[in-house]
Order: sequence, then C-alpha cells, then structure tokens
Amino acid sequence: MKVLITGSSSGIGRATAELFLAREHHVVGLDVKPAGISHHAYEHVVADVCRPEDFPRDLSPEVIVNNAGVQGSPDDLRVNLQGTINVTEAYAFRDGSPAPAIRAVVNVGSASAHTGSEFPVYAASKGGVLTYTKNVANRLAPQATCNSIDPGGVLTDLNRCVMDDEALWTRIMELTPLRRWATPEEIAEWIYFVAVTNRFMTGQNLLIDGGEAGRSEFVWPA
Repeated sequence: MKVLITGSSSGIGRATAELFLAREHHVVGLDVKPAGISHHAYEHVVADVCRPEDFPRDLSPEVIVNNAGVQGSPDDLRVNLQGTINVTEAYAFRDGSPAPAIRAVVNVGSASAHTGSEFPVYAASKGGVLTYTKNVANRLAPQATCNSIDPGGVLTDLNRCVMDDEALWTRIMELTPLRRWATPEEIAEWIYFVAVTNRFMTGQNLLIDGGEAGRSEFVWPA
C-alpha cells in the first residue's frame, strides 16, 4: 500500500514510517524537516501541513497517518488541528467524496484530549482532532475507516524535559499504573493495527496511556 505519514522525520512519525517500510509498504513522509529515513521505498516531501498550497498534487495514498504536531507553542491549533484537516481534506477526499484509493485515516490525538490536562491550547487542539476523526469517519464510510490513536506519555525528545528530571519523572510514574511510558515503536504498532488490520472499527478514539487517565484512589475508612 502507499502510505502518507506527516511528521515522519522523528518520534512517533518516524517509528511508524519504519514499521510500514519493514512490512513492505511504500511510504511518503511529509515534514518541515529533512528526511530522517533512508530506504528504497521511502519518499520524503519537505512541506508544512499548514500550507496546503505546497502539497504535492500527484499523491493518492491508501492510508493517511496525521502525526505532525507541536506542543505548547503559538502554533498548536494551526498545526495540530488545522494541519490534520488540511492533509485529510487534500488526500482522503475528492470533490466531496472519498478519494478512490483511500482505505484508512489514522489521526494521532493525545490523552490530553480525554482529560483536559496539559497546555490549554494544546488540549483544545487535540480535542478538535478527536471530534474531526468522527466527522471524517462518517464521510468516508462505507469505503474507508478513520480512527485516532491518543497516546499518553511517550519516550520522545519532545518530552525530554520531564524524562530527565528525577523529581518530575518519579511523580509521573506514581500517576501511571503501568509505571512506564510507551516507546514510539509501541504507538506505531497501534497505528498499523488500526490502519491495516482493522476493517470494522471506525470513528473511535483509542486512549493508549498506561492507565494514567483512569487512575483513581478509593478513599474509605480502614
């Protein structure tokens, strides 16, 4: 299959691209940064998801993975939400109908969209991604699926500031029942499953956070 992955130069996007390549799919990566992958079945496009006028017009992906994102920046809404909309509308639809080749769209959301925690605008941007996922699922059915994968903590450079702070990391682990964060490769496996293996689930937002959002303590007399 031909797969379009945004934000493919690092983190979850890169791990996802590498997984699809390892399973013999053709991957087109779209990122504002140069390619982080060298592979005979990988093409790289340097472009900004916020500038649809710069998108290549000759792509007909069967799978779209909207992963490009920023965190705690002035561009959170523009990149995380509008960028996801830009890419999806450009490649998953044609003249208001599902594009002939499209089979699945996977949006990378966030646990913050479920809990409301983290930076206010970031949480709002990812909340929009979750709702937009349901909208796209309705418009692509019955031809294709659309779901979101919503990670909690992931071991990427973006989170280095808390990963390298012993006090903050200890507190985070106390709040995470599985006592660890996911690797980018684990999230990539979820994305692959939802995009390729899955053929019946659509319009769903899958929270992958090690149990952190469901953490509760029952208070009662001894």
